[in-house]
Amino acid sequence: MKSFHLLRKCIPVFVLSLAAWAQPPAKAGSSAELERVLNRMDETAASFRSTQANFIWDQYQAVVEAKDTQEGRVFFRRAGNQIEMAAEIAKVDGKPQPKYDVVDVYDAGKNKEAFESFLVLGFGGSGHGMLKSFEVTYAGQETLHGVSTDKLDLVPKSEKARNMFSHILLWIDPRGFSVQQQLFNSEGDYRLAKYFDIQPNQKISDSAFKLKTTGKTKIVSH
Repeated sequence: MKSFHLLRKCIPVFVLSLAAWAQPPAKAGSSAELERVLNRMDETAASFRSTQANFIWDQYQAVVEAKDTQEGRVFFRRAGNQIEMAAEIAKVDGKPQPKYDVVDVYDAGKNKEAFESFLVLGFGGSGHGMLKSFEVTYAGQETLHGVSTDKLDLVPKSEKARNMFSHILLWIDPRGFSVQQQLFNSEGDYRLAKYFDIQPNQKISDSAFKLKTTGKTKIVSH
């Protein structure tokens, strides 16, 4: 994956193609609770074809004590040995997204592995596969929206990834999907992602993963 795209036309869409994780053996010393959750995620990943869900993404910036909220729908699907992701952002801070005809292209470059490891967490990646990129500990159980979840605390192994996020919390539901994620950086900022109405292995139209552009679309590289 060289880059990802954010399309701001009516409803923004960004599309990513992510390498699927290998599934190394479990490490010695893992707790029984952690093994149980990782095994459940492995089983879900083995039968994973696609997932779609509604989302609320909160981004908090500590320096200015500001938070913005995005709402929309997210799509994942397996394509060969890759996982593709797309998101439609319908609202920002409770207001319909303005209509733009701009595609923002962000070069992942040397941060490719970090993007891949963050964005498939709980959606198609195996549980034990996370051990390749993260130190994972079991953080207990918590009920979210009436559903009992298992909470995992992830610390990136690479310094490059830790420069982006110092640690990540995942809430895994009984089906092996991540119903909530919270990513923290060292400056006190965080990104909280909540997922609702998760629908696994449903048919997703190819159009959900295509950038919708016209001859007037402006391409902006970052």
